[in-house]
Amino acid sequence: MNPSTHRARKRFGQHFLTDEGIIEGILRLLAPAPTDKIIEIGPGLGALTLPLLERGMTLTLIELDRDLVERWRRHPAQDRLTVVPQDVLTVDFAQFGNAWRLLGNLPYNISTPLLFHLIPHAAALKDALFMLQKEVVDRLVAAPDTSDYGRLSVMLQYHFHMEALLEVPPQAFTPPPKVDSAMVRLIPKLPHERPECNPVALSRVVAQAFSQRRKMLRSTLKGTLPADGWDALGIDPQRRAETLSLEEFCQLSKVFNAPRDFPENS
Repeated sequence: MNPSTHRARKRFGQHFLTDEGIIEGILRLLAPAPTDKIIEIGPGLGALTLPLLERGMTLTLIELDRDLVERWRRHPAQDRLTVVPQDVLTVDFAQFGNAWRLLGNLPYNISTPLLFHLIPHAAALKDALFMLQKEVVDRLVAAPDTSDYGRLSVMLQYHFHMEALLEVPPQAFTPPPKVDSAMVRLIPKLPHERPECNPVALSRVVAQAFSQRRKMLRSTLKGTLPADGWDALGIDPQRRAETLSLEEFCQLSKVFNAPRDFPENS
């Protein structure tokens, strides 16, 4: 596909990867096998798609831009392409079965909602290799008691092993974004690799604890624990959410009672 015939659309957050060295580096990280079930989110003009097709891969493409959808549907290798013309945030990944691999240079304006959208499907996923804003990658892999550590860190680290990989400068794209990018790999954790707790309860306590980041837990979680809860857990209520480990959040979730007005979708 010729980039000169398609103008990047701001409303789709399109920044097309053009740096051949970066593209080759991503393909090495992906290391695709002939039998892999690869789903690419936002194939764009094919920076990654075309080399994979040249290697004989069969791909599923999720693309919202109608012009690009039509281009891929007319591609000479269309017999090895399944095109899903849909907003990825509305895609039910259950339809793809198990052991699929995700690949994508994600629009930065949907990256965090998409990561949360994938959580219920983690068990069916083999791995994911994403290009994200570097700031988001830093948050994903952040350790407790650091400025990048937050709700995204805790919830994604409960479900996935994550590794920050290749850093990508703005000039690797056309048009160049205003931020640095980076690759991150997500590998679902097996049940025995996760602390024991209810993921729904964990999500609710983490959202509440980080709702006022600068305040102490005794303020952000006021009225949500039994009177003797803090002593029983051995957690100092004067700590802030960003200092708690995943394991400590799981402990909290076991005795957490969400307030009545707490949003169900938090």
